[in-house]
Amino acid sequence: MDVDQLTAFQRVVREGSFTRAALALGIGQPAVSARIQALEAAVGGPLFTRGRRVALTALGEVFLPFARRATEILDEGIASTRLAHGGQRGRVTLAALGSLAGGLVGPAMAAMIQDHPEVEWLVRSGSHETVLGLLWDGIVELGVIAWPSPEAIAAELIRVAVWREPVRLVAAPDHPLARRRRVTRDDIARLARPFLRLRWWRTHHPEVTRIADRAARSIDVPMETARHLALRGMAVGFFPRTYIADELAAGSLVAITVRDLAPLWRDSALVRKPRVAVAPVIMATLGALQAQAEQLGLMRRTGRRG
Repeated sequence: MDVDQLTAFQRVVREGSFTRAALALGIGQPAVSARIQALEAAVGGPLFTRGRRVALTALGEVFLPFARRATEILDEGIASTRLAHGGQRGRVTLAALGSLAGGLVGPAMAAMIQDHPEVEWLVRSGSHETVLGLLWDGIVELGVIAWPSPEAIAAELIRVAVWREPVRLVAAPDHPLARRRRVTRDDIARLARPFLRLRWWRTHHPEVTRIADRAARSIDVPMETARHLALRGMAVGFFPRTYIADELAAGSLVAITVRDLAPLWRDSALVRKPRVAVAPVIMATLGALQAQAEQLGLMRRTGRRG
C-alpha cells in the first residue's frame, strides 16, 4: 500500500469514474485501475462496484475515512518537515546557569519566539552541576555552563562559544560602602554587614572567600536571595554583571570599585551535545544566544568548534 494508491482511491471516490480520476491525476486509466487493484489486494476485497457509475462497496465505505486520515497525516508531516528544514518548527531543549537564565537566555528566547512561533521549548536553569546533569541525562541538548569545566562530560560536549563577563561588587545607593569615594577589601570586610558569599563559578572564587573569612559577618545564600537583600540595602556582594544589569541600569544598585582588588571575571561556555546533524532551529537558537551575548557586552573567547 502506498500514497499513490490512496490518492487514486480518493480521486475515484470524488469523480465517480476511473476515467475522470485518471484525467484529474494526469495519468492513464490503466494506471488508476492498477493502483486500485493493488489496494484492493492489500485490504482483502473490492472497494468499488464497477458499472456505469463507480460506487463504494461496504468495504470501501469502511476504508475511506482511514485513507483520508492517512493522507492528511502525511500532508501534515511534509508541511512540518518543510517548516523544520527552514527553522520554523522543531524543539529546543536548553539549560543555563541561573545567573544567565534571565539576562542572556530570556531575551534570546523572546527573539526566537517572535521569529519562530511554532518552535517547542524546554528550558531549565540551575547550578553548573545541574546543567551538566541535564546534558548528561539527555534532557537538554544545549547548555550554558561555567568555564573551564573539568568534568568528564564537558570533554564530550561541543563548545560553541566561551564568554567572559565582569563580576562587580554592588550595593544599594544608600549603603555606606556605596557612599564612600575609596573602597578597599578591609572596608568591605568591616562595613558590608553582611557580606554575601556568592558562588557564581564552579566553586567560590578565592578572593570572595578571603573577604568572607575576614568579614565581621558573611552569609552564603542563593543569588536570587542575595539580589533581594542587596536591593533592600541590607547586604553587599560580588555579582556577575549580566545578573544585575537591569538594576544597574535603573540605578537601584550601584557598582563599587575596589581599589586594592584586581578586576574579577566569570567565564561561561555555550555548549551542545554532539550529533551528526544540527537541526536548523538549533542553529537559529545558537545564533540568538550569541547575538544577545554581544548585546550584553560579553567578551567572546575562542571556542573549540561549533
